[in-house]
This record gives sequence, C-alpha cells and structure tokens, in this order.
Amino acid sequence: MKIKLLVLAGLFWPGFVLAQHGMAMKAGSDMADKKMPFYTKVGNHAIYHLYIADTTVNFTGKTRPAMAINGSIPAPTLTFTEGDTAEIYVHNQMMMETSIHWHGLILPNRYDGVSYLTTAPIKAGETHFYKFPLVQNGTYWYHSHTMTQQQSGMYGAFVILKKQASPVKNYTLVLSDWVNENPEQVQRSLHNATDWYAIRKGSTQNYLEAIKEGHFKTKVANEWKRMLAMDVSDVAYDRFFSNGKVENQAPQFKAGDKLRLHIVNGGSSTYFWLKYAGGKITVVANDGEDVEPVEVDRLIIASAETYDVEVTVPKDGSYEFLATPEDRTKYTSLWLGTGTKHAATRLPKLKYFEGMKMMNGMMAMNGDMKEMDGMVMTNQVMDMNTVMYPEITGDAKPADSKKKMPPDKMDDMAGMDMGGSAGDITTLNYGMLRSTKVTTLPAGPTKLLRFNLTGNMNRYVWTINNKTVSESDKILIKQGENVRIILYNNTMMRHPMHLHGHYFRVLNGQGDHSPLKNTLDIMPMERDTIEFRATESGDWFFHCHILYHMMSGMGRIFSYENSPPNPELPDPALALKKIYADDQHFYASAKLGLESNGSDGNAYLANTRWKLSTLWHLGLNDKKGYESETMIGRYFGQMQWLYAYGGFDYHYKKENSTENNLFGQASNKNNRHTVVAGLAYTLPMLFVADARIDGNGKLRFQLGRDDIPLTSRLRFTIMANTDKEYAAGFRYIATKYFSISSHYDSDMGLGAGLTLSY
Repeated sequence: MKIKLLVLAGLFWPGFVLAQHGMAMKAGSDMADKKMPFYTKVGNHAIYHLYIADTTVNFTGKTRPAMAINGSIPAPTLTFTEGDTAEIYVHNQMMMETSIHWHGLILPNRYDGVSYLTTAPIKAGETHFYKFPLVQNGTYWYHSHTMTQQQSGMYGAFVILKKQASPVKNYTLVLSDWVNENPEQVQRSLHNATDWYAIRKGSTQNYLEAIKEGHFKTKVANEWKRMLAMDVSDVAYDRFFSNGKVENQAPQFKAGDKLRLHIVNGGSSTYFWLKYAGGKITVVANDGEDVEPVEVDRLIIASAETYDVEVTVPKDGSYEFLATPEDRTKYTSLWLGTGTKHAATRLPKLKYFEGMKMMNGMMAMNGDMKEMDGMVMTNQVMDMNTVMYPEITGDAKPADSKKKMPPDKMDDMAGMDMGGSAGDITTLNYGMLRSTKVTTLPAGPTKLLRFNLTGNMNRYVWTINNKTVSESDKILIKQGENVRIILYNNTMMRHPMHLHGHYFRVLNGQGDHSPLKNTLDIMPMERDTIEFRATESGDWFFHCHILYHMMSGMGRIFSYENSPPNPELPDPALALKKIYADDQHFYASAKLGLESNGSDGNAYLANTRWKLSTLWHLGLNDKKGYESETMIGRYFGQMQWLYAYGGFDYHYKKENSTENNLFGQASNKNNRHTVVAGLAYTLPMLFVADARIDGNGKLRFQLGRDDIPLTSRLRFTIMANTDKEYAAGFRYIATKYFSISSHYDSDMGLGAGLTLSY
C-alpha cells in the first residue's frame, strides 16, 4: 500500500529539487514541457517517473521541434546504488509511440526496451513500467530505440554508484549532437547520396580543390575506384553539446580537486576526441567496467560508449575539458573551476586528401578493403586516420621515423599511429585496457561466428555479410555456450557495434584480464575478436550504434533456443515484421529542372535493394515534344554497381522524319510507346553504362554521369546515347533544395533556370 501511494504521489506531485539527483535542467528557453521529474526511494527500491513529450527548442536562433524527457535535453540523469531495484514509470505524452532502452544494463529480456523485439512499444498516452534489479555498477545511459527519436533529444545518463562511496568527486557529462533538420529528412538525404552535408562541412574534395592542393591524381584515382569523397562522419551537425550546452560550466571544483567524470557519448552518430587543458586524463572505466588506470593525453569516444576518467584541477582557474567531433567542424566543452580560463588546444582541420590517398591504397577495384601484407590491425592500435591529423603528421610526414613498414606501403601509410603514442601525444587504444578482474569465460562449447561489416556510401547501404537485419535469419544460441565473434570492417567508416543485455570480452592481448565491453569501435580494415557467455534467454539485438547505420540494417538478432514466450509480445510474427520494416523503408527523392528550354526531371522511391523511378523531358513547344520513362529495378552485389530494371517508355516528338540510331534501327521518337528492360552498371570514374532493349527489339546504349564536383558547389553533368541524344549542363548548388542550372539538350536545345532538389 505504501508503494502504491508513492506511485500516485509521483504522478501528481511537482517533484524534488533536481540538483539532489544530478538531473539536467531544461535544454532551452522555449522548452514547452515544464513538468518536473519525481524520484523517491523505499528501502532499496529506487523509483523514477519519466515524462516524454514533444517540445520546441532554440539552439541556433531557430525554433525547432524536439522531444524531451521531463522537459530536459539531455534527459535527467538517473542515479542508483549497486544492489538497488530500479522501478521506472515511463509516461508517453506524445502523439506517437516510443520506447526506452537501458543501454549496457544486464536485465530481464522483456525490459531491454527495443520495441517489438524485447518490449512492447509505449503507445501515445500510455505508461510503461520497468522493474529490474541492478546487478552492476558504473556509467550507462538510456535512450529511445524507436525510429530516429534519439536524435531529437531522447537520451540521458544512467549512473550506478558503488556501495562503498569513493572520496573522489563525481560529475556526469553527456555529450551529444544536434541537427535542426528533421532526423527523418537527414536519413532520407543520406540514402539519396546528396552531398549537401559535405558542402556545409567543407569536405567535398572537389576537382578545383584537388588541383590547388596538388592532389589531382589522388582525386582521379579515388573516382577510378568508384569512391565518393573522403569523410569521417555522415551528417553536418548544427551544434554539439556538453549536458545540453555548447559550453558548460562546473564552477564548484577548486584547485587541487580530483574528480571522476562519468562520460556518456549520447550522440546519434558522432565520435568525440577528448582533451583536458589541466593535464593528463586517467582512464579508469569503459562501458561501466573498471580497468586498471591508464594515463593518456587524449582519447576518442565512439557513439554509445561510456568512459570514466579522472582529472585534477591543477590550480586556481577554469580548465577546459574539450570534446571535438571527429570531423573537427565544431566543438563543445566543459569548464572545470572558476577564474582565469585555460583553454585546450583546438584540433586543426583534417587533411582529407591525405586520407583519400590512403583509402585509394586500401581499396581494391571490386570495392573490398585490401589487407596489407604483414600488417594486422586490431583494437584501435593502428589508427589509419592518423594520416589526416596535422597535429601528428605535420606536412604529411611520418610522425615517427622509427616506424617500420614495407617500402611499397610507405606512400599510402605515412604517419599512421602504430601504437599508443605518436610524437609527444599519447592516445588511448583498446590494447591499453586491462580489466581489474579476471574475465575468462567458463569452459563450455564455443559457437564461432564471422561477421564482415559491409556496405557502401553511394547508396548508404550498411550490412553484415552483405545482408540487412530483415534479410537475415535470427542467430540461434544456447544457454551455457560461449559465443565468439570475429569482426572484420570491410568499409571505410568506423562502426560502434553494440550488444544488448550482455558483456563481451575484447581479446586484446591482456589474457585473463581482457576488458569487458558492450560497445566496440571497429575501424576500417580492423579485425577484432569478441566473446561472451550465453547466460540469458529471449532475443537480443547486436547492431551498429550509429543511428543511421542501424536504421539502414547493420545488425543481427541473437535468439536463445527454447526461450519462454515474451509476455510483452503476444504476436511475435507481427512484431518481427515491425523490426524488419526499419531497413525495408523506401525513401523518396526528386529533381525538377525549370529552365527556359523546358522542364526535365526525375523522381525516385528506393530502399536497400529496390528502386521505382520515373523521368521526363518536356519541351516548351509542340516541336520539342515530351518523353517519359517509368521503371522498377533491383540493385545487385555488395557495392550495388549493377542495376537491373524494366518498365515503360513513351516518347512523342512532333516531326515527320524517322531517324536511325547508331545500330541502324529506327529510333521512332515521333510516337514511341513500348516496354523496356535493361542493365545499368557503374563504371570507374562513376560513369553509368546503361544497355537496354525495348518491346520492338530496338537497342540503346547510354553513358553518362551526374554531378561531377568541379568546385564545392558547381556540378557538371554529361550524357550521350546511341539514339543520337546527348546533353551536358552545369548546376550551382545554392541551398539544399535550390540550384541555378543551365544545360544543352539535343532535343530541347539550350536553356537556363532553376533546379529544385528533394
């Protein structure tokens, strides 16, 4: 009865003072939901009420929609003590369903919080109750596992303190990224290969820039291997935050204070470099698990990782704890102490062409990554991206002349970080992490799995073994067996791979003291081995924690054999279809040209494998005529360079003459309406060769390429085919959706005007 009364009080009472529980205040002055969180404790039962609501924020001078928990972005920090029982009421006050996943926690399967996989979705207006014992301590976090809601503000820290209090002062720091654009539109844009985000970040690596920097051959070699511009992140974020602010203050710390920072990377896709102006950083825990202290100058924290680090305020003043996104476009920081500010050194702009040159050497013509002879890359020990770091390589020179590598690899690999230090900079890598306890798995049968992380940036496809979640069977495992996974990253992007409901050992050379983690950052060309004991039941998600990669299908489902029915999911078959729908989603795109010679354009509806498309050409007078083609097709292969399609072609041109194509067949442009089937293949230099035959037996071969990047915003397009049709034009990108354009078309003539892109 006492607990019931407290629950009712939690629904109606305005709440305790937030500072008592380390909870963050509202994200901005325009936060609409002023409801305060409620917390109480009865015995070892820690009870929280979380209210999820739509709201608005103004982080950049523009009012934008967002989602907040208890009126706060980030969400309130939930603080517990090891041995507590967590009782959490999640009240959904939005008009759409949601979910909360308790990231890194060992808990009953039904409370893991993945909608339709482990837990029922929280429908609009509903309250969901979670209850689970806390069998661990450390720094964790919680976030929505529904669509792209995490990007809109649904994330917060979950800290479990040890039973024996430490004399070291504690501070929780949640890092995150923010984009003003609707995250669903971000996802759509990524799938449609727009380079608007690269334009905003200055990372297009266009031909003019390549010539100026002496990397014309590097650019040509890159496109010869059918690669797009080099980048280390996908999205152009508007802001990066430390506990909801670009610059946050912690004035309560004084000279001589030693403090433990509980750091959570709640970013949807951002990796952060961490540096401290007050001296060295001592790493003492990772993903909630203690490690033997490691002193470094800096470290990179992957999306979804947590680190506990210890730093000291060396003397009077305010010292910057700086977090820089991997693409180095902006920064966010926490200032420790008061008084004179001591700033950390800013990280210089990446040398993208050096990275492109390196990638050219790593990428085979078939799109696979080439493993270098005698070079085993694992556990972040060899950072391939170091070639782009001016603070280490300077003028693209090797950072350490004592590093040895085969002479034929020197040009592409110069400056790589082959260990934990380069020059005077000591950087953390997984090889340095050593658990404070023995982590060896008990003896038992071992199930071996090999996962190649695959995909391509051209169509934004992210897979494991070239299959998305929906294209794969569940992986059956048995209680009591050991599961070992050998991961190889065959893509040019880093991937933070997260396993729900379990800890895995990272085999990093530390033997019995290999560290325990729940999220593993795996860099391009790395081969890492992890293993875990199968001790649970039910279905558990394993996926890349870059939000947009996960939504694209980079994941797998581990399923325990003979598991009891999950009471949260009365219709498992329907629930699984909901899970599969994420990576089967179709995304729309369109381009409409409005020029003085007429209108031409195209529109697409595409997902991971399939595309429905239509294109049109419309002249301004009857003599010019019009043409329309509507096709449906499928992409094949890991890199999806092959596209097979079929559809209908209609062409009307008000002329009395009949023209033959280059094969001697009548083009019949005057009034052509026929079915069509064909194959398109992406060639080196990203030209597309398209061969087709229509219902009349007429053949056509076409060669063309869109959007050749002459400058950051100026694009060139060219096309010709055997029907003696040809076109060429320029497009200057003014905004994401509008361009100034001009082109010459053999049917429509010369024109200029605007192009609208969606």
